[in-house]
Amino acid sequence: MEDPREHGPQPLDELMEKWKLTNHQLVETSTEQLNHKQVQKARKGRQLTLPMMQKVCRAFNIAIWHRLNKEQKETYFEYMHRHLFNYAKGHEAEWADPNTGLYPSE
Repeated sequence: MEDPREHGPQPLDELMEKWKLTNHQLVETSTEQLNHKQVQKARKGRQLTLPMMQKVCRAFNIAIWHRLNKEQKETYFEYMHRHLFNYAKGHEAEWADPNTGLYPSE
């Protein structure tokens, strides 16, 4: 029987790959108590509570922010939990990431 709390790989996982971020980098930059297990669950699609989705989202944005230069920071679009989790209220499957030009090269 399929578990309704499992949602499969999340947009967060793909975005972390594009931004070249690791679970450890999110845990390290988080100003809240975020651990590796929580980040792994978020990436793999285990259903999280809204506060946990928001915590992961804040850590994700902070990790990216620290990599950007001044000009890039001016154009950076801050991600919301609905962009990172396909089961979040307000998620749009067709949403196009406005930060694609800021992704690290290589």
